[in-house]
Amino acid sequence: MSRKIRGQPKVLIVDDEPDLLELLELTLSRMGLDTSRAENVTEAIRLLDKESFDLCLTDMRLPDGDGLRVVEHINQKGLDVPVAVITAYGSAENAVAALKAGAFDYLAKPVALEQLRALVKQALKVPEKPQPTSSYQLLGESPAMMQVRSLIERLAKSQAPVFINGESGSGKELAARMIHSGGPRAELPFIAVNCGAIPENLMESEFFGYRKGSFTGAEADRDGFFQAANGGTLFLDEVADLPLAMQVKLLRTIQEKKVRKVGSTQEEPVDVRIVSATHKKLATLVESGEFRQDLYYRLHVIELAMPSLREMREDIPLIAHAILAKLSRGTPAQLDPEALSALERYPFPGNVRELENILERGLSLAGDPLRITSDDLHLTPIADEAEAALNAGEKWPLQDYLDRVERMAINEALEKTRYNRTAAAKLLGITFRAMRYRMERLGIK
Repeated sequence: MSRKIRGQPKVLIVDDEPDLLELLELTLSRMGLDTSRAENVTEAIRLLDKESFDLCLTDMRLPDGDGLRVVEHINQKGLDVPVAVITAYGSAENAVAALKAGAFDYLAKPVALEQLRALVKQALKVPEKPQPTSSYQLLGESPAMMQVRSLIERLAKSQAPVFINGESGSGKELAARMIHSGGPRAELPFIAVNCGAIPENLMESEFFGYRKGSFTGAEADRDGFFQAANGGTLFLDEVADLPLAMQVKLLRTIQEKKVRKVGSTQEEPVDVRIVSATHKKLATLVESGEFRQDLYYRLHVIELAMPSLREMREDIPLIAHAILAKLSRGTPAQLDPEALSALERYPFPGNVRELENILERGLSLAGDPLRITSDDLHLTPIADEAEAALNAGEKWPLQDYLDRVERMAINEALEKTRYNRTAAAKLLGITFRAMRYRMERLGIK
């Protein structure tokens, strides 16, 4: 059976339950969409090869096989058809498997018509060839960076949760913004949240909002991050820093797609895409009990690994010149050959963020405002100490060797935290007082 409406987008529904088929067809036709039905995998594949569709909805359990075969067929044939799967209630494993296979999104049975309509609206806005907004660019022509950009382009078409892993300063938030700006939610909010920067006692109200009078100081109703990102993307940076109690609440919100404000008895629906990131090894934290396994599987559907600057040294000249063009604000500035060579040898523990800090400092200190020398960059002490500390032939006298290692670690921590001594002390696992003492002893300014 097919309901035809000339000139409207067409949806393929794959299911063997007559009642559900009728419900889906009726709902979609009221949205002004054409529908075609298939009752098994074989028929679905035949129709996909024969006709053009704008969206496919498929059940996971079909008489002649698994609905994932429909997802895989669409991907293998390179068909420009967003596909969403319908899973049994509570079957999180099936939903995750479908998203990893390339599904756009999923619906749980019994199908909620409100969620169905929202999913269809999002799917039919997916552009054929999403291009990241020019404001957000990851520069580089190295194989590692080209692979990252290619994956970002594919992820932009999906609604699957994305987990971005990479060292501090490697561009995780920029990658998240590119995923958002290249997809169907581009015109809707992108809300970035640093999970490690929110006091634990304020987390629930910050994430979910609160009602007037729910606690001292709550003088009016206020929305949280989820409500602010409704329809768009919520980027959870440093998600590994969430305390366990908050992880439980976050998991429920992601599963139910509803939030309850602090002080409220009512839940309200939210539609957000979750993109998360951390520089920590999340799987290790799961093993140690510091991060919930069920939340890990909800967030870690598709992983995007950001390369460090050390893994793409051939891109350093291109990135450096682009940063200089931005910093110099129209006044052309150049790196002399020795300065560029010094940058290419430098280990960059703080990655692109550190490169930008170094160039900004070099531009400020340059004797000739149009030319930055290697001396202007002030790289030599850190680079030499790193090399000396790792040189097995120079471990004596012992105190000198230990001082070099300690100086290198402190300098790297300062670079990573943009010279915030309190944050650097926390990163090193020492008190601020101990940090100040060690810097004075080692002559670090």
